[in-house]
Amino acid sequence: MLPVTGAWTLPFTAYLLLLSNRVVYQRVKNKQWIGDKLSSEKNNTGNHEDPDPLFLAGRCHMNFLENVPLAFLLTAIAELNGANRSILNYAMAALFALRVGHVEVGLRGKDTLASGRIVGLFGTQGFMAGMAAYTAYLVKGYWGY
Repeated sequence: MLPVTGAWTLPFTAYLLLLSNRVVYQRVKNKQWIGDKLSSEKNNTGNHEDPDPLFLAGRCHMNFLENVPLAFLLTAIAELNGANRSILNYAMAALFALRVGHVEVGLRGKDTLASGRIVGLFGTQGFMAGMAAYTAYLVKGYWGY
């Protein structure tokens, strides 16, 4: 059983649905049914001062999907190998705050360059490295240590 990993599926899924619906909102509002930008004329995906709203919503959604599944896999593997549940809960809470901060305070912040972006990026990388190392520690007996 994976009670910690299972418990965190609700907040992460709820936030993913919010991110998904922001993409849908931009598509419906602007009648842009395919593609990652609102128009080829406003091809300003690299303009951090006035980003294309559909591109920005899509990047927020995609970035979440690029990181969270591996985080859940690492957490589940750690939990299956006897990880301390308190450590896992604190780690998942931190990851959730980092991912929300990355989008809400970073990408959607002033000029898309707010501090939440860098904190979310390096915090998530720290989570990944830390959880992988913790899991390796938990199975050290397998390697004869």
